[in-house]
Amino acid sequence: MAKAKKTAYFCKECGMESSKWLGQCPGCGAWGSFVEEPVVRTSTGKAVAHKESRQPSKLSEVEFSEDTRIASGIEELDRVLGGGIVVGSLVLVGGDPGIGKSTLLLQMCQKLVQQGKKVLYVSGEESEKQIKMRADRLGVFQSDLLVMSETDLDIVAETITRSTPDVVIIDSIQTMYREEIGSAPGSVGQVRETTSTLLRLAKGMSISIFIVGHVTKEGVVAGPRVLEHMVDTVLYFEGDGGASYRFLRGVKNRFGSTNEVGVFEMRGSGLAEVANPSEFMLQGKPEDAPGSVVACSMEGTRPILVEVQGLVCQTNFNYPKRTAAGIDFNRVNLLLAVLEKRLGVRMSDMDAYINVAGGMRLNEPAVDMGIVLAILSSYRNQVIDGRTICFGEIGLVGEVRAVSMAEARVQEAAKLGFERCILPEVNRRQLDLDQMDLKGLKLVGISNVYELLEIL
Repeated sequence: MAKAKKTAYFCKECGMESSKWLGQCPGCGAWGSFVEEPVVRTSTGKAVAHKESRQPSKLSEVEFSEDTRIASGIEELDRVLGGGIVVGSLVLVGGDPGIGKSTLLLQMCQKLVQQGKKVLYVSGEESEKQIKMRADRLGVFQSDLLVMSETDLDIVAETITRSTPDVVIIDSIQTMYREEIGSAPGSVGQVRETTSTLLRLAKGMSISIFIVGHVTKEGVVAGPRVLEHMVDTVLYFEGDGGASYRFLRGVKNRFGSTNEVGVFEMRGSGLAEVANPSEFMLQGKPEDAPGSVVACSMEGTRPILVEVQGLVCQTNFNYPKRTAAGIDFNRVNLLLAVLEKRLGVRMSDMDAYINVAGGMRLNEPAVDMGIVLAILSSYRNQVIDGRTICFGEIGLVGEVRAVSMAEARVQEAAKLGFERCILPEVNRRQLDLDQMDLKGLKLVGISNVYELLEIL
């Protein structure tokens, strides 16, 4: 009788198991994603205990109360989470090394303990003395915070079951392991099994668990892609390591809206919340400089004003150079082609550089108008008034298309004292101006890119 294999192949993307190596995963279609991992086969000779069946519940009979959320004490974090920490949720926090993931979670522990919550901080990367040193740098901590330095998940799970905390921090998931798996910590099998164990603890005991995930050089969480599918919420901590600002972005949230952004400033005493991100992002904006324009982007439900900078100059190479920082590179090339085709602006022999000041990454099409105005301003060496703001999507035939949540964008511009707002004509007609306090803000609606030349 042939012995059962002690290893199997798992897909790093979806977690599918196979008895042999495959070039392409049948489950998700990824190429070269199968890795060999040791497995544990349970004995089939043991008797299986009878399990009682459960009756499904009617959705209308399920009780719900406001107590299902816990305020973290950090408003920017609560915004990204959808209003607070959901009891029994599993949250994954990813980000580059040194970006501030552990600092943010330790500050959250400080706020929760002050509210009387029982919090357990488990670290597989630092000793308890090192955690104490970092906590002293962040401020005064209550003595009730429980800390533990351990990498064996079975011991961690037993501690959680015995102490029954309200919130648990696991830093990080790549350092945790289970002995029966046999593979090294951070491997596909270990990450999948440890996350599954934490998920059962969170749902079964109504404990909110935060797990820190390392990221690869591509910027995604290391380990199998199924890790992000298993958790309830995925948060990414972004920002330039050489700058003081940090952005906490929600890319998945079962209990709130996605793409919400929280803005923090890194200081010597830890992370500080930025109450008004728009004003913060516009600090240091140059006056009377060609190629600079203020655009409005929606991050979840929050309008954020950013400075878009453009620099156009004669190329010295056979092919013009294109550079985009904070903006999709292909989107910039598309808009340059629209300018050359529709407005006759010769860009084929010009280098073009686009930058979003402040290090923020924008994916919304509404910043198209800001990119185009910045390019035209630099190309014609013409200054755009610093009290002007714009937003709108630009199509391939040169039309300016409507965007969502125009009223919130206009109100944000009026609150910060801007005097002129360039927006799609469709959005301008839809606004109820009688119910809005524009505070002297003049609305200029346009339908196509040809009208931008008149505005300049």
